[in-house]
Amino acid sequence: MDTKVNTYRTTAKVIGALYILGFVVGIAGSALGTPGQLETVSARSIMIALGALLWVFAAAGDAAHGVMMFPILKQNNERIALGYFGARIVEAAIIAVSALFILLQIPLGAEFLKASASETSYLQSLSALFAQSQAYTYQIGMVTLGMAGLTLCYGFYRAKLVPQFFIIWGFIGYVSFLGGSMLEILGFNLQLLHTLPGGLWEISIGIWLIVKGFNSTAFTSETAKDKAN
Repeated sequence: MDTKVNTYRTTAKVIGALYILGFVVGIAGSALGTPGQLETVSARSIMIALGALLWVFAAAGDAAHGVMMFPILKQNNERIALGYFGARIVEAAIIAVSALFILLQIPLGAEFLKASASETSYLQSLSALFAQSQAYTYQIGMVTLGMAGLTLCYGFYRAKLVPQFFIIWGFIGYVSFLGGSMLEILGFNLQLLHTLPGGLWEISIGIWLIVKGFNSTAFTSETAKDKAN
């Protein structure tokens, strides 16, 4: 029992660290990976590329969440485990595509500086198209994140892995993520307010998992069954 509980405690610490790291990397990626006006892109190309790469790292962390939570959720309900794993992988892929649209601004910026007057309008339109595509792709990723988060919270509820307070807060936060991102796609500018409940939850649950880990009693029945067999 001690070995299994210690394994889950280590997993909880890693997942908690990924939550906090993902939050920090996401903010840094947003700050650095905003291309702005096309004529300034070439001068800031390294910073823009770094911002896009940070988003790729954040996406890899999201995929890691699904991988690491799978064996923990599976012990209670395999469907929930597969649902969360699949949603996280899809979300990571969508966010990676979003980062690609950011990177595409760099060659456009280089072409813009040497383009003739007749070509600049076309390049600016193409840049605007990539920017809008990036925004839509990101919001679709956040919709997927909302669905993944709700699945995770349901898994937490079924397995009693974390305190009830975190489960309720998580449901509220991810419903806000899901609904707010859908409204953003429909054209409503929410100024990222819809991400606050879920973002704060991820920071808080990250700290909780690092300090406290998962509820060890949730693994007692599984361990008892293993010993009986």
